[in-house]
Amino acid sequence: MRGAQAESGVRTQLLNAVDAGPGHLLAADGYLFATPENLAAVAGLMKDFFDRCYYPALDHIQGRPYATMVCAGSDGHNAARQIARIATGWRLRAAAEPLIVCTHAQTPEQILAPKHIGASDLRSAEELGAALAAGLSLGVF
Repeated sequence: MRGAQAESGVRTQLLNAVDAGPGHLLAADGYLFATPENLAAVAGLMKDFFDRCYYPALDHIQGRPYATMVCAGSDGHNAARQIARIATGWRLRAAAEPLIVCTHAQTPEQILAPKHIGASDLRSAEELGAALAAGLSLGVF
């Protein structure tokens, strides 16, 4: 969010999936979807968000830009593909390739432990948010 907030003239809103609804999608000019990958899929609460919002937003948000961030223990690509398929149904436009942060958590202890995202990955996330915001500000999207 910090990267997007650095762009003047762009209003940002950070919402947890459980708190976001169709009205938030309809009011926004672009989206940055962020989720952990759990069992090779988007997290359950993110799936719930898409389930609740898909049909109410259908045919109302087409053409808007989106970007995706996934945090995964080993891969992350399946969660990114799920979001891309939903975005295709909504007819959104990908503003960037998905950002996938891999924590390499493979053992039960590593999986259950709090995750620490490195400075390089945090910088990449910030740059993704800044690029999406700049594109919106400049009218590129």
